[in-house]
Amino acid sequence: MGVRLQELSYAAKDPAGLARFWAGLLEFTFEDDAVLAPADDRAFRLRFVASDLPKLGPNQMHFDVTSKSPEDQQRQVDRTLELGGQHLDIGQSDDEPHVVMADPEGNEFCVIEPTNNFLANTAAIGALSSDGSQAVGYFWSKALDWPLVWDQDDETAIQAPYGGTKIAWGGPPVSPKLGVNRLQLTLVAEGDRQVEVDRLVALGATQGEGDTLLDPDGNEFVVLAG
Repeated sequence: MGVRLQELSYAAKDPAGLARFWAGLLEFTFEDDAVLAPADDRAFRLRFVASDLPKLGPNQMHFDVTSKSPEDQQRQVDRTLELGGQHLDIGQSDDEPHVVMADPEGNEFCVIEPTNNFLANTAAIGALSSDGSQAVGYFWSKALDWPLVWDQDDETAIQAPYGGTKIAWGGPPVSPKLGVNRLQLTLVAEGDRQVEVDRLVALGATQGEGDTLLDPDGNEFVVLAG
């Protein structure tokens, strides 16, 4: 039966405010004041959750936002600034074709150049780019039943069979985990939830606090009953 990726939960000091930012940038629609639905049905929802989790360093996962042309890439950058985001210096060189930005709460993301073939024909969020090991990429490929679309030099990426947003892991060195992740995946069991939890544990997940599970790199995620 398996599990499906339903949404990404996003810790926020101001959930409604951060939802407005991302709705304005990605052109997602509101399901309520803190839940966004994508225009592309191959993608997943974003749920902004009130949280006082401190931001202790770069997020384990960030968005790679796609663009259709050089003019569209600049429009995305300008729109980010208009909505309350900012440019972010992470040591990138001046000739990098992507633009590193941060949302109003300092969460990193990139506006990707239109010539990036890896993100061709994906979605508004072309990829969830993640800090993680090759093993965790293999885990999520089996967990979601999404094929590997990249597996080279310890870097991995997966994508749903129907296309849409990719999830990518950069390989070693993997940064030390700094507290609870601010961005977390929410899955829905398409059969019996406990059967799916047991399957994920057999693949390498472990039990966290409450209903939270941890992937092999220790990243939190949740499995809901369908």
